[in-house]
This record gives sequence, structure tokens and C-alpha cells, in this order.
Amino acid sequence: MSKSWQIYALHIVDVAAKIERIQARGDITKDEVLYDAVLRNLQTLSEATQMLPDALKNSFPKVPWREVSGFRNILVHNYLGDIDSMTVLSVVNKHLPYLIESVREMLISDGSSSN
Repeated sequence: MSKSWQIYALHIVDVAAKIERIQARGDITKDEVLYDAVLRNLQTLSEATQMLPDALKNSFPKVPWREVSGFRNILVHNYLGDIDSMTVLSVVNKHLPYLIESVREMLISDGSSSN
């Protein structure tokens, strides 16, 4: 039996809040432990977006869903190369807020408010 998509949507919102708490502890571009924690959480967030229904994702065309889910592969498989702390910081600061806003709207429009 598979989980409902709302469980994954709530997980995405929770992970984003965790990333905010991690950032509140210090600069992820200078603290490797905080950086690693953000990477791990971005990985699980990216995985969870793959479980959201395509029909719902299509309602939010400004979110680059393929890139978001593909980011997991970059994080997992390119850990020795192309990704750096400034790129991760940019993703977190510029792209994560809109993604989270969209996921919250999905939950609200479904009648499954997260709070």
C-alpha cells in the first residue's frame, strides 16, 4: 500500500523548516557539518517531490519539478564534483521558498491544511 501524496507534501514542508533551523545555527558555506545537514535534507526533499501527483505539479508550472527531483541525483552522485556550498545556498535561498509555497498551496487546495 502506497502512502498518500499528502504525507510527502507535509514531509517537504517539514524538511524546509528543518533547513531553516540549520541555517539559523550558522553559515552553511563555512561550516561543513551544517552544509552536510542541508545537503541531506535537500536530498530527502527532492525524493519526496517525486511522489507528488503529476496533475498537481502541472498546476504549478513555475516550479521546475524535473530539476527539483533531478537535484537529488546531483546531490547523491556528484558529491565529489560540481556542487559547492554557494550553489546549495542559492538553491535554498532563491528556489526553496517558492517550492514550499507551492506545496502548501497543494495541501490547502486539497483541503488538507498542514496546520
